[in-house]
Amino acid sequence: MSLEAFLVPLGVVALAELGDKSQLLSFMLAARFRVVAPIVAGIFVAALANHLLAGAVGAWLVATLGPEGLRWAVGGGFLAIALWLLVPDRDAPEEALPAARFGAFGTTLLAFFIAEFGDKTQVSAVALVAHYEAFLPVVAGTTLGMTLANVPGVFLGDRLAARLPVRAITLVAAGVFGVLGFLALAGAGEAYGL
Repeated sequence: MSLEAFLVPLGVVALAELGDKSQLLSFMLAARFRVVAPIVAGIFVAALANHLLAGAVGAWLVATLGPEGLRWAVGGGFLAIALWLLVPDRDAPEEALPAARFGAFGTTLLAFFIAEFGDKTQVSAVALVAHYEAFLPVVAGTTLGMTLANVPGVFLGDRLAARLPVRAITLVAAGVFGVLGFLALAGAGEAYGL
């Protein structure tokens, strides 16, 4: 179960991040600072901080709600994320970009932490920790998924974004969360340890 609790969050968060404002933010940071390692490190640390916080909330939900309440919270959360994915981002990444006086790492860390706070990937981490009841594998998966989805922007800039079928990827991610939501509400995963 630990492998599944790592791989599913990694996949769904990586899919959910494709076409997100954070990818545009990574493009902008790479263009501004023209360095790779500090930006990638900043993305990773910001994702880790956000998802540790989200994982703690998910673990609290597991401890607080009974099995029936948890099933409804997780199922409803997954369905809400599926719908949320279908709403285009309106926030301009420039608004999340702090002053460059913090250097490439500090600016990236602050910008990503602020941009992703309360975002669908952080909410996904809450729901996934509650669903799998596995804090570390889920946080590792969501953190790596967010990092993997944003790092190509650092390396390839807007050339890659123009070639990706962002709408199709978003629809697939919304579909995955929708299926997870319906399965959780139906209690289908209980027989399989989901």
